[in-house]
Amino acid sequence: MIGGPLFVIAFLIEGATRAGYDPLRHPVSSLALGPYGWTQIANFVVTGLLMLLFAHGQRRALHAAGRRSTWGPLLVGTYAIGLIGAGVFVTDPVGGYPPGTPVQGVHTWHGDLHDFPFSLLVFAALAAACFVFARRFAGWGERGWAVYSAVTGVLVVIGFFLSGQAFSQVDGLGGLLQRLTIAAGWGWLTLLAIHLRTLDRMDEIIS
Repeated sequence: MIGGPLFVIAFLIEGATRAGYDPLRHPVSSLALGPYGWTQIANFVVTGLLMLLFAHGQRRALHAAGRRSTWGPLLVGTYAIGLIGAGVFVTDPVGGYPPGTPVQGVHTWHGDLHDFPFSLLVFAALAAACFVFARRFAGWGERGWAVYSAVTGVLVVIGFFLSGQAFSQVDGLGGLLQRLTIAAGWGWLTLLAIHLRTLDRMDEIIS
């Protein structure tokens, strides 16, 4: 439940206090660059580890509630591994950040690994998890959660592609679009954790 909010709060504070960093234009990953880049690297890794625990907790909670799901927790775990990898393999400078780097950016092997497979894995696995849970919730008769999950999956896919296009533009709003996408996806995970925790507690009361 704390992984998503922790990640968002950390990068919002970092983005607001870094000299030369524009939250509207620059990716969240760019915060891993520069003298204080270790804070965003830690943010990726710690959140990824928390999400791995969440994936394990999902499986247990669903099993306890009689709602077996293999692919849902597996995809959340894959998303978590993507976060850890995105932290370990630091992104390349882009859009003139850190100050003094070329606006068109540079390319390194670790930056390429950051983008593919790890960053792609984060958003692809998250969107897939949304769609899998949408189908599961529909089967469990929870229409509201089914619709919410499906809509979130669509927003993550659209947001990922739109922000990617915007990052290639000098004055694009890729940072804003990416942040909105993260808020939608990470927010869904947080609410899902709360929902599954409620199911787990109800099962304990019934037992």
